Amino acid sequence: MLPRFSCFPAPLLGLLLLAAVSTASATIYAERGFGEKDGNGSIASDLNPAGLVAGIIMEEEGRRRAVTYQHGRLRELGTLGGNEGFTKAINTHGVVVGSAQTASGAWHAFRFEAAGGMRDLGTLGGNSSYATAITRDGMIAGYADTSAGDFHAFVTKADLSLQDLGTLGGASSYASGVNTHGVVVGTAQRGDGYRRAFVYRPGTGMQEIGTLPGGRISSATAINDAGLIVGASETEKRRWHAFAWDGKRMLDLGAMIGQGDSYATAVNAAGHVVGSVNINGFEPMTFVYKEGVMTVRRRDDGLYLTNKITDAGLVVGAVYTGHKFQAFAVPSQAAPAPQRSNPLDWLFLTFILGASGVALYKLRAGLRGQRTYFM
Repeated sequence: MLPRFSCFPAPLLGLLLLAAVSTASATIYAERGFGEKDGNGSIASDLNPAGLVAGIIMEEEGRRRAVTYQHGRLRELGTLGGNEGFTKAINTHGVVVGSAQTASGAWHAFRFEAAGGMRDLGTLGGNSSYATAITRDGMIAGYADTSAGDFHAFVTKADLSLQDLGTLGGASSYASGVNTHGVVVGTAQRGDGYRRAFVYRPGTGMQEIGTLPGGRISSATAINDAGLIVGASETEKRRWHAFAWDGKRMLDLGAMIGQGDSYATAVNAAGHVVGSVNINGFEPMTFVYKEGVMTVRRRDDGLYLTNKITDAGLVVGAVYTGHKFQAFAVPSQAAPAPQRSNPLDWLFLTFILGASGVALYKLRAGLRGQRTYFM
């Protein structure tokens, strides 16, 4: 049986990316994308409180360019000598992390700031690396190839060198989130080959989070400073359900939605969780879980790619126009727009869960409610 849901009659005028955000308010400009032309597309990876967007321009022929965008101004971040690059996160100070190609064509994690440009973070002895998250203090998490040919999760030290976080007994791991306390989350392989969500704490090391009851695999995608971890887990019925984990129990957010496969991609300081849900093969819809209430946004009022939620409550990602992505943001709470049926194959699980799109907060009120709204 599906959860009880409500529909509200009033449509919402689309609110959009490019925010001049202050601690008290957010001004959203009603436009899509970064002003790209000639068939190019765009994706918003992250947004900081100053309204600076870290994003990607996707050229019609497939090339990706790492960019920032603010108040109508597009800035190209360049590469590490190669042809392509993409962003994953930005912090309060405007420092951007992502990955870019080197002259040899390998992908290396980068750190970009306006004053110093792009810095190559190197690898763990192998050929490639990818940065996925950054704290306000500049600590970076991601994953990199080792000299043995596997990839391992890393977090940066004070000198920006990479610390190998190891695995859960298997060959590989990757980090997708980090908070200001240096707690890292991601996914790691166990000795039996299954991959599980992990939490890494300084001085404690990597520990497995587990799965929802009956599941075999799980993945953690984000953590906030209070320690709330979000991600996705396989269920007993071999479906994917978004979850939130407070260190004691794993809340099944997918069960609150009641249908489809769901994946939590981000959590903000208030413990509000966002992600995507794919129902019956249709294009994904955005979900928002806040204050104990689960809301699934209708397709005309949400995002195709749901990447981040800011502390100001903006959900950041991209819409899909039928032939290209366009960077976009929506408020975390809004009245519904008319539903549109447009079946599309959803091929973005790896992008969303891999930290390539994708902690322990006090759930308190967030763990109490069980209401679901389809908007």
